[in-house]
Amino acid sequence: MPETRDVVELILADHRKMEDLFRQLRSVEADRASALKEFADLLVAHALAEETKVYPALKRYKGIDDEEVEHGEEEHEEGNKALLALLEVDEIGSDDWDEKLEELVESIAHHTDEEERTILNGVREKVDVERREQLGEDFLKERARRLESGCGSVDNVRGILKR
Repeated sequence: MPETRDVVELILADHRKMEDLFRQLRSVEADRASALKEFADLLVAHALAEETKVYPALKRYKGIDDEEVEHGEEEHEEGNKALLALLEVDEIGSDDWDEKLEELVESIAHHTDEEERTILNGVREKVDVERREQLGEDFLKERARRLESGCGSVDNVRGILKR
């Protein structure tokens, strides 16, 4: 378990982990199949935990822009579409795979950058530490529950996008 419970720090830690996984996914020396599985599970669990436990709570705070929060949710959907496109490529390392990987990287990098600048900075300023830690606990529990369910499987990602 991470030492911190602050939801901002937990979300940032996941963002950095995703960047590490992107490096593995781009490397011909890495086990890209297992990196993709780990990435898919993490991305889906992270996004669903944000959408169910963090974002709804943030919408109640003045000074945190609801439109930014809703925009974050839309970007999760775009990330899931890009993830699904990569998961559906048969051959890891093929030209098609590399192309879909770069589209995924771009989608996620855009979202994490925007979320860190707008939503998370707002949370740091407006939400007291105790509440951030409570949100962090809720986020971790939901994220763990989703990870255990293998939420990054191709069928699950398809199902999420149908909702």
